[in-house]
Amino acid sequence: MDVHTSEQKAVSAHKDTALLGLSAAALVGGMFAFYYFDPQFNALIRTLILLASLGLSLTLAYQAELGKSLWGYVVGSRIELRKIVWPSRQESVQATLMIAVVVLVMALLLWGLDSLLLWGVEALTGRGA
Repeated sequence: MDVHTSEQKAVSAHKDTALLGLSAAALVGGMFAFYYFDPQFNALIRTLILLASLGLSLTLAYQAELGKSLWGYVVGSRIELRKIVWPSRQESVQATLMIAVVVLVMALLLWGLDSLLLWGVEALTGRGA
């Protein structure tokens, strides 16, 4: 039974590799067609060809195991994104003002410390007098 499952996994891996390869080929082919047919077709038709190749590429990639797991991740991320509680406008403004005040206080403290150290170095070296 284990031999049978490993054979199935090998076939599945080859199938996934082939699907992903075809997906990449469809995407590259669409990009190639977009630029190759520049003199023959207008931009709208070339863009439609590119979008069709993108759709085909995504469809092929979704058929692979990697594509299905990636899509599951995207769906899970969207669910988690809906759970976020965003701050109100007032909370955002208050937080921004508090950050500005803290930055200003720290700037003044560092300026004062720098001035004190400069004065001490000048007093010890005799420069600046």
